[in-house]
Amino acid sequence: MADTYLDLVSSASGGKLARQLGLPAPVRLRRHRPGAPLVPGPVLVLGRGEEADRIAASLLGWDLDVRRHPEDVHRFGAVVLALTELAEPGELAEPALGLGAVLRTLAPGGRVVTVSRPAPGIGTGAASATPAAAEPVAPAVAAARQAVVGLLRSVAQELRGGATANGVLLAEGVAPEAPSVLGALRFLLSGRSAFVSGQFVTVGDDAGRLPDEWEAPLRGKVAAVTGAARGIGAQIARTLTEAGARVVVVDVPAAGEPLAALANELRAVALQLDVTDPRAGERVLGLARERFGRLDVVVHNAGITRDKLLANMDASRWSSVLAVNLESQLRMNEQLLAGEGLGEAPRIVCLASTSGVAGNRGQTNYAASKAGVIGMVAATAPLLAARGGTVNAVAPGFVETEMTARIPAARRQVARRLNSLQQGGLPEDVAQAVLFLASDAAGGVNGQTLRVCGQNLVGA
Repeated sequence: MADTYLDLVSSASGGKLARQLGLPAPVRLRRHRPGAPLVPGPVLVLGRGEEADRIAASLLGWDLDVRRHPEDVHRFGAVVLALTELAEPGELAEPALGLGAVLRTLAPGGRVVTVSRPAPGIGTGAASATPAAAEPVAPAVAAARQAVVGLLRSVAQELRGGATANGVLLAEGVAPEAPSVLGALRFLLSGRSAFVSGQFVTVGDDAGRLPDEWEAPLRGKVAAVTGAARGIGAQIARTLTEAGARVVVVDVPAAGEPLAALANELRAVALQLDVTDPRAGERVLGLARERFGRLDVVVHNAGITRDKLLANMDASRWSSVLAVNLESQLRMNEQLLAGEGLGEAPRIVCLASTSGVAGNRGQTNYAASKAGVIGMVAATAPLLAARGGTVNAVAPGFVETEMTARIPAARRQVARRLNSLQQGGLPEDVAQAVLFLASDAAGGVNGQTLRVCGQNLVGA
């Protein structure tokens, strides 16, 4: 569904008029394009200490123009705040004010990324990466670490020009050059994270492996995507295929025609299957083994809505949504883990929703199902870790799909503007987040929910 307002304000005259009237003035986001630079200009690394130097050295390994001081640079493509060694709140002033001094030089589509450590016992929209038995952290240290969260999320709301701000949190003992730290950092610096802002990726351990080819991080992998016939699911299948995976696309028999067309387009294997089938997990795993010998990645994308105010909700609407959106994933995961044929480091990525975080009027059944997915992912993480794998979720906000196109026009325009980027996301934004979590570079990221919502201002 086209955003005609975005089209209007993207023109010189429309943008000028919007600014004069004090209206939102969103810009087109910098999204991933093969061959494009990782960032649109030099990268400034702020922060003192040995670990800050190691982060800067890692970025130099990607042939980036890395600076440790802002002199003589008129426009930065990204600013990285290396804050892993914070010991008290006062130490945050120098890097924070240093960031403030260069924010106006940030290029359109630029990135701000913090690299820090989490305060124990406090969530940041993801499963806590700090083990219960970890060494105690001094109150001043915890205060400084949590202050980074407030700084980052506020900066994200101040940025303009399609720029974003996100953070990487390193659990105790995780080195700043660990593969999954660099994988998360690269994802957040790149155009793949265009609609991710105000969020944190927690790296819980040193697991993970950087790809030989950044454009094909799934080369040689086998993936299955449910709900793949159209919309977000179809784009996920395309993105995983472009990343080198061989894909099994799954959807209900009623969607057989578009599913077959997608399979032909991608040279994928199609499976007509209702995910509520009691043997759905076994059938997906069996087909992948038959065709490719194993299954490395499973993306639980299938989902439905049956919206109604709770006062008007009937049992059929409630149970059907929970059955498809949540109970099917639970059952399939049990079958996948109990069966034979999963790869050595299996990846499961589940589709949640910001409705499961903040709720949504008229969607008690849908919000309950998606909140349940977030809880399921956190509890399933240890089971995958025992097999060298991970399970994570992606929670989209307002994304331009056939489903959101059915929202009344006025409500749709309001929903688009209720985030820091003042626009709706695209299916490719969700697909790129799924790709990151499905890759070996995210091997140290487990049990988390990554919101792809442009920093939705309700429940952000």
